[in-house]
Amino acid sequence: MSETHRYDAALAADIEARWQDYWERHGTYETPNPTGELADGTGRADRPKKFIMDMFPYPSGAGLHVGHPLGYIATDVYARFQRMNGHNVLHTLGFDAFGLPAEQYAVQTGTHPRVSTEANMKTYRTQLRRLGLGYDLRRSFATIDPDYYRWTQWIFVQIFNSWYDRDAGRARPIEVLVAQFAAGERATPDGRPWAELTAAERADVLSGHRLAYASDAPVNWCPGLGTVLANEEVTADGRSERGNFPVFKAKLRQWNMRITAYADRLIDDLDTVDWPAAIKIQQRNWIGRSEGARLDFPLAHAAGGVREETVTVFTTRQDTLFGATYMVLAPEHPLIDAVVPESWPADTRQAWTGGHATPRDAVAAYRKQAAAKSDLERQAEAREKTGVFTGAFAVNPATGERIPVFIADYVLLGYGTGAIMAVPAHDSRDFAFARAFELPMRCVVEPTDGRGTDPAAWDDSFNAKDARIVNSAAGELSLDGLDVASAKARVNAWLAERGLGEGTVNFRLRDWLFSRQRYWGEPFPVVYDEDGVAHALPESMLPLELPEVDDYAPRTFDPDDADTRPETPLSRNEEWVNVTLDLGDGPKKYRRETNTMPNWAGSCWYQLRYLDPFNAEKLVDPEIERYWMGPREGMPTGGVDLYVGGAEHAVLHLLYARFWQKVLFDLGHVSSPEPYHKLYNQGMIQAYVYRDSRGFPVPAAEVEVEEHDGGWVHAGEPVTRELGKIGKSLKNVVSPDEIFAAYGADTLRLYEMAMGPLDVSRPWETRAVVGQYRLLQRLWRNVLDEATGEPAVAEEAPDEATLRAMHKAIDGVRQDLEQLRFNTAIAKITELNNHVTKAGGRVPREAAETLVLLIAPLAPHVAEELWHRLGHEDSVTAADFPVADPAFVVDETVTCVVQIRGKVRARLEVAPTVSEADLEALALGAPAIVDALGGDAVRKVIVRAPKLVNIVPA
Repeated sequence: MSETHRYDAALAADIEARWQDYWERHGTYETPNPTGELADGTGRADRPKKFIMDMFPYPSGAGLHVGHPLGYIATDVYARFQRMNGHNVLHTLGFDAFGLPAEQYAVQTGTHPRVSTEANMKTYRTQLRRLGLGYDLRRSFATIDPDYYRWTQWIFVQIFNSWYDRDAGRARPIEVLVAQFAAGERATPDGRPWAELTAAERADVLSGHRLAYASDAPVNWCPGLGTVLANEEVTADGRSERGNFPVFKAKLRQWNMRITAYADRLIDDLDTVDWPAAIKIQQRNWIGRSEGARLDFPLAHAAGGVREETVTVFTTRQDTLFGATYMVLAPEHPLIDAVVPESWPADTRQAWTGGHATPRDAVAAYRKQAAAKSDLERQAEAREKTGVFTGAFAVNPATGERIPVFIADYVLLGYGTGAIMAVPAHDSRDFAFARAFELPMRCVVEPTDGRGTDPAAWDDSFNAKDARIVNSAAGELSLDGLDVASAKARVNAWLAERGLGEGTVNFRLRDWLFSRQRYWGEPFPVVYDEDGVAHALPESMLPLELPEVDDYAPRTFDPDDADTRPETPLSRNEEWVNVTLDLGDGPKKYRRETNTMPNWAGSCWYQLRYLDPFNAEKLVDPEIERYWMGPREGMPTGGVDLYVGGAEHAVLHLLYARFWQKVLFDLGHVSSPEPYHKLYNQGMIQAYVYRDSRGFPVPAAEVEVEEHDGGWVHAGEPVTRELGKIGKSLKNVVSPDEIFAAYGADTLRLYEMAMGPLDVSRPWETRAVVGQYRLLQRLWRNVLDEATGEPAVAEEAPDEATLRAMHKAIDGVRQDLEQLRFNTAIAKITELNNHVTKAGGRVPREAAETLVLLIAPLAPHVAEELWHRLGHEDSVTAADFPVADPAFVVDETVTCVVQIRGKVRARLEVAPTVSEADLEALALGAPAIVDALGGDAVRKVIVRAPKLVNIVPA
């Protein structure tokens, strides 16, 4: 008899296409919201909810390779499982489609970025559909859709029109701050009444408070890309993450987000979310909260006395104030130009000058040298300390001593105040610098390791925080004999009494650089008037659409020319840049902002658009937002129920999205102060890279195993093998289309979920895919007759052994799917399938349907087909996931060990629920125990049902 209904790749392709069409035609995965869709007849809106998300994909031109879908398949399995458990599941996927790759492609080919991006998205959608992913496609969008970035721009305007009220501990509308200035409740910086300030002066004052503001600030300028970069986009060796170009420090006027205002909340609220410990640690370290003091050092005149200028430093060791023997400023510090003298002071040492004739020459040369280094490179512990004397002196406020002021690249303007009081005896970097420049060192914290108190004899600084303060008394301030904590408290009080500073908290986190000199990004909804004052566009003028330009490329420069400055593509469209608008006070001429937003902007809030994608009146309906993301039991700060993506986004997207969510929460637009409650980082699928004798990759598909020695050869020549990323440059790309054609999408889904724990990286091995293919074939044969395609199940109850195998599998698979342990869930399904195969004869219908329901979240196409052929009319996605009967989950019997005086004398097979009394009687009556006792009386019987009985003879 021919097998015309055998499960093979051709049949799999037919089944998968039919069911994908069915799901789309019937809106199987369309999820109702709690408003407007309650009468849709599904009843799903009354169910408990689950909001499940993947991190935004960027649609590259190459399409998906087999490594990309790992997280998408995982969330799809989990979403299907939750649907079958009665949840109203929101699961969809959009595209993060602005950014540099499409722009670079446009520059190379002349193709508009939108054209190439939309073509890429079409390819992605086709491949994702082929995987059978159960997305609510009505809710999908791309960040390049004007209807989407209208709201990105709207959020920017909300942030621009807000300030952080530290007294209230939240963001508030800027109008509240204006009212405080106008009423005299808050003083202006120079003390003048608000009414006397010009419009430009008022704008400048408000800019110092706004959560989105433009300022002249040191930035990472990359001439080779023609744009500035965020710190996170610069590698440790001071080069651009994209393109590997040199990056320099430059001062430019850029837009920033005042994320530092939220530093405390960003740290504290990590305790409320269910995230991997490693990600929380990364965010805490990046934010870098440290307690210390800010204090002012007066600058000294060359002839004696002090100047009006002071240098403010932040230190976590204010207890060592008496040990500060010099000061170091960051090369970019704004006070340097004002304090550098024209000639070297008489007491300048040769080692301090860097070989330059004047302080100005020395400072200029050193600044240029420092600009070519990244922040990470500048702070590397092992590198040689460099710097030059500025020719200026400061005064230690505790001792009255004049101390030299240096600039050195190991001090960053972006951390603290950009200036440090150097205490070389008790800080390793200061110690190394002092040794290099022959600077004095003073011990003020008594060593506890027997090294003595003369730093000249030390090999390194002494940094203990549990020692006693010494050599620290002058005037009214004495710290001698105090421990470190007590000394810090006394210094804080002394500073506050004299107006020289105060105890404070500092953060490593810097404000978020938000400008990019690119074309393919969201335009800023900002215009400038004739005085250069920035005005946000009103909501009625949004979206501000990206205009057409003839040249998409930002102007790039010699990658090594640090003195260049950016020229943006938008600045070339004069008609768009220079406009006449009525912003409420009559038509006026304005100039548009010609930078664009970074590619992170659209992904800061996309979870909210998934909730309410067609709302043209507001960001999101409040009732819908509360239903899907609002706080509830176990989720005190609300958010998405499950968010799956790569750990590489720990201090970029994840930190930025938390900041935006908190601002929107403070302003009353959302009910949840956190965007993502549970975060799960999936591992990476890797592939073998084969290299020839020159070290160049060769096509992995063309490599053969050398039969004699087990090595690998390509074109007859030996090659080496290593595990690495999947990529075109490594010639090891495997397209999912290849696996679809050979085995079907369900096999690919099962293989990727079975490869190992989801959070662990694993190697791709095409030859191993066949194992999951065979599982589906065995399941198919257990349910259907391959000759007729009709059900081949027995209409009779399973025997007890099969019932026990079924319910143990149900219990195990249910727990595994809930905990995202997909590989072990598949192992349990395989075990049950093997059990019914080995049992012989026709598989009982109950066992067959259980198998279909268990595998449905993992292999939905074949499950739908088998469910349908078993006689069910509704989709398997609407079926209830099986629930285990506890009576069949427990073992039928357990082994009880019977001991006499601690020595095993018998083993009994008993029911797991046996009582202590019954177990004692069984043990005493066992023939082996009766023989062992030999008629002796029993003094005591210790029973630990059901597994142990210990008998103590008299």
